[in-house]
Amino acid sequence: MGTGRTFNKKPISRPKKGASERARRLATHRKRLVALGVDEEALRTMNPDEMRTLLQRPALLQAK
Repeated sequence: MGTGRTFNKKPISRPKKGASERARRLATHRKRLVALGVDEEALRTMNPDEMRTLLQRPALLQAK
């Protein structure tokens, strides 16, 4: 008795991220970057990938 395809589909075995979770995560990133000293005007023009790359090395932001 195998598991079959039903339980091997990705959304069933691992839930998809929702829009509200993504918005909450981006809001948290923005708050962290403001706390690190990034200008809010600069944050408005950034896309989420740029925000994530800045958060990967917070020590470089504090050194500036």
